[in-house]
Amino acid sequence: MPEKTVQSPFGPLVLREEDGWIVRLSWGAGGRDDTPLLSEAACQLGGYFEGSRQNFELPVAYRPGLQGEVMRAMVAIPFGETRTYGDLAKVLGAPAQAIGQACGANPVPIIVPCHRILGASGLGGFSAPGGVETKVALLRHEGAAGLLI
Repeated sequence: MPEKTVQSPFGPLVLREEDGWIVRLSWGAGGRDDTPLLSEAACQLGGYFEGSRQNFELPVAYRPGLQGEVMRAMVAIPFGETRTYGDLAKVLGAPAQAIGQACGANPVPIIVPCHRILGASGLGGFSAPGGVETKVALLRHEGAAGLLI
């Protein structure tokens, strides 16, 4: 599978594509492939980090079942806004714990903005290096209103 390393304010990120779909964004360095899709994804990520892009227009491979439903719900959250695990649980008719597990298993963070999901009384978790500090930095970058930090 083609992979491309992209530099970000949080260190290197690796984008992976498969069959014309973005299937993974992971933290760390990796591939050096340069396909049209990976180049476009790198360009869009650059725009996001520079502040000129708020939404991604990329073909993302959504997982089946609840995981995919949660991924789609996260993509629907506008830039600079947040929701709670409970909010998504009500919309999707699933337990908040299952929503949290699906968020934690998100294979395409940032592009599928799991950082926009908060706990009812706190930030919740984040799987990136730096954990919730990275989550807070992403939310501040987006100017998320109402952050209690």
